[in-house]
Amino acid sequence: MNFNSTVKGSALEGFYPAGWDFDKIDACVDAPEKICERQSFWNPDFTPVQCDSLSDFETYMGHEIAMQIKLARERNEKIAFILPVGPMGMYRWVVYFLKEWKVDCSHVYTFNMDEWSDADGNTLPSDNPGAFQYAMEKALFEPLGELTVPPSQRNFATRENLPTYPEKIAVLKSEGAKLVLVYGIGRMCHIAFWEPTFAADYKSAEEWEAQPYRIGAAIHPLTVEQNALTSFKSRTTLVPCRANTIGPGLFLQADYAIGGADGILGRGMQWQGLSLWMTLRYGKTPWITSSYIPTLAGKLFFHKELAGPLVAECN
Repeated sequence: MNFNSTVKGSALEGFYPAGWDFDKIDACVDAPEKICERQSFWNPDFTPVQCDSLSDFETYMGHEIAMQIKLARERNEKIAFILPVGPMGMYRWVVYFLKEWKVDCSHVYTFNMDEWSDADGNTLPSDNPGAFQYAMEKALFEPLGELTVPPSQRNFATRENLPTYPEKIAVLKSEGAKLVLVYGIGRMCHIAFWEPTFAADYKSAEEWEAQPYRIGAAIHPLTVEQNALTSFKSRTTLVPCRANTIGPGLFLQADYAIGGADGILGRGMQWQGLSLWMTLRYGKTPWITSSYIPTLAGKLFFHKELAGPLVAECN
């Protein structure tokens, strides 16, 4: 007795994305020690990196981001980052390493991947503690002090500014800038707030892959609940149901990607293990946004507990 054998006629029939094959999803899960085994569809330069603790995870991920900034400075090149608000612990280490190395960030351009919004794309004021812009200023830009990214080179996903991302990124790439995607993986396997349900709106994978952004996008109920648990201390009523978000037309342009999966909750509980296995094993499909991640060069850092075993337990 399991999900597949009981879903018909239940409240969950039709709740998940139409393109999800739950038999195939279940088959993605393997023995924990096999999670890093290379798959045929992976980019040759994609590597999952297991972390033994949350502190290791945050340090390694922060070091990877800081090193990309440092190497670009040494090459005297511009570098552009698509950045998330979540995971967040790595930003403390980005600041630490850049200050230790005394790396000035005047060559860095940042594009925050998403922001809470209403149906029209209106966002919270930048000084609101719930705004992603506020979180980025406090976690990264302000702590960097005199080494920080110039304000004119920071981009946030407002209704007015998000539509300028494609042209700005295109200009930077034409000038030789490397584009680095930093990301987390959602419970629904979204990247940014690009939900798997959006696949229903496009006639082909190619059309889906070309979409640069959405304004006022409707996010999935489980994404709302994920954020209620991880960011709002379970208070669902504080979580907006929409967001402005980049799409695959931008994040698939990345020359290098730095990802993180740290969704452990303590006492053996977690929310991200299946999402991680789906990302690594399902195979590329617009119905699972994060399934495209292994096709990009880069590293995906994950907490070892997410590898499993993902088995039923009665506690």
